Amino acid sequence: MAVLHRALFTWFNLLIFLVLLVLRLDQRIQWNWFIVFIPMWLYDNILLIYIVFNMISHCKNGRVNSLHREAWYMTAVLLKLCAQILICLKLEAPHWSLPAKVVLAPFWLLLPALAVDVFIHLIHQSRY
Repeated sequence: MAVLHRALFTWFNLLIFLVLLVLRLDQRIQWNWFIVFIPMWLYDNILLIYIVFNMISHCKNGRVNSLHREAWYMTAVLLKLCAQILICLKLEAPHWSLPAKVVLAPFWLLLPALAVDVFIHLIHQSRY
């Protein structure tokens, strides 16, 4: 898939999610929070499938050394999925009284790791 198609698909999914989120927060719809997050689940599942196929093609071509990057991508997507599940649980079942620290823990792990990854990638690219 071309870069333009991937970008358009990403923005379209984000737009659908934001529309559903606004409708739910404005109380125009009373859907379950897991239903509101369906565009994000769809996007994350497609992203995971893409990463798995990329890892398989790397293994077939004998480029096993570059699997660390793909494993990092998979870890990031799985942390995002965990955060989304915890947010939906917090919003859908308030009687469980999940603390905010627990709900946002995947994000607190993911955001600094992403910042370090981007910084290292920028430093590595500027040398060449």
